Amino acid sequence: MATVSFRMDDTLKRETESILEELGLNMTTAMTMFAKTIVREQRLPLDLSIDPFYSAANQARLKRAIENYESSKTGSNRKSMEELERMAEDDA
Repeated sequence: MATVSFRMDDTLKRETESILEELGLNMTTAMTMFAKTIVREQRLPLDLSIDPFYSAANQARLKRAIENYESSKTGSNRKSMEELERMAEDDA
């Protein structure tokens, strides 16, 4: 039997152990289950993704939209469907 050691933030470790205890597991059992799932499925058993809201492109688009909105506060901010479609095409 091998020993595996890794570093983890103290708070994260305590919170993880608390949840595992509620499930009737300890850290060793949970990590063994995780490793066995990796081997069996030949992948990380996690759904990893980056929230597109925080992407640089989306943040720039939001900034432009805010600037456009703020610059047109005194005038009408209504757009036709054609104008909205053109704006979407320009941002794409």
